[in-house]
Amino acid sequence: MAQRAETPQYLITIACPGIVGTVARVSSFLAERQCYLHEMQQFDDADSGRFFLRARFYPAHGEALDLPLLREEFARFAAEQDMEWAIHDAAERMRVLIMVSKFDHCLDDLLYRHRHGELQMEITAVVSNHPDLRTLVEWHGIAYLHVPVSAETKPQAEAQLLQIVADTRSELVVLARYMQVLSDELCRTLRGRAINIHHSFLPGFKGAKPYHQAHARGVKLIGATAHYVTPDLDEGPIIEQIVERVDHGHTPQMMVAVGRDSEAQALARAVRYHIERRVFLNGERTVVFR
Repeated sequence: MAQRAETPQYLITIACPGIVGTVARVSSFLAERQCYLHEMQQFDDADSGRFFLRARFYPAHGEALDLPLLREEFARFAAEQDMEWAIHDAAERMRVLIMVSKFDHCLDDLLYRHRHGELQMEITAVVSNHPDLRTLVEWHGIAYLHVPVSAETKPQAEAQLLQIVADTRSELVVLARYMQVLSDELCRTLRGRAINIHHSFLPGFKGAKPYHQAHARGVKLIGATAHYVTPDLDEGPIIEQIVERVDHGHTPQMMVAVGRDSEAQALARAVRYHIERRVFLNGERTVVFR
């Protein structure tokens, strides 16, 4: 069916127990309301017994839908199948709060992609425990909030952070090389809506100068992992990973450069998947509709 450029589009996401007929029932629900299914992705996980669906649709008559009414009607429908679901206006930009310390490569990359329209999100603010990147952020016309953190002030700083999330109505928190470990309580509060990036190697190197450790061990692969934040440090559900091959000719500085690129790319992809509502939590794993 041909679609006019100005026709509003909507997204529906569903996670539910896997039973026969879910796709047919969802399709029928939309068809009964004269909605055209533009695209649909689905996955049935035999291990967890969960079914996941993401669909984009638009009204055949071309006029905007009464979204509150549609949600109310779908809520009654979804209750019959124990669905976790959401319906969104596809043009609505997710509100994103970015956190950073002193390393600027991931932040700079996100700001660039946002400025050029690659990441369709609204950056509500950038929070940092250092003042170093204020000029970069404010050049983009974005609020820069300095929230210092020490061992003594960590509870107060995290309470302030949560207040900022609430005040800015941020739906996603992105840790763009924020070099502070979040408390278990904060991780649980932000479950499923906080993304972190870290280097990942085979083998894994912790502590200071991981790329120098990798060079000393002669690794052949380096990369980065973007994942949801959980109380288990750097072990949350993985959204995206990037691996790059290196060899004996790579100096530690060259590995750092490769690692920077990997971290920026992996984080940007993970953020894009999330803001486009392509990621579903599936226990300790994720389902990602690319």
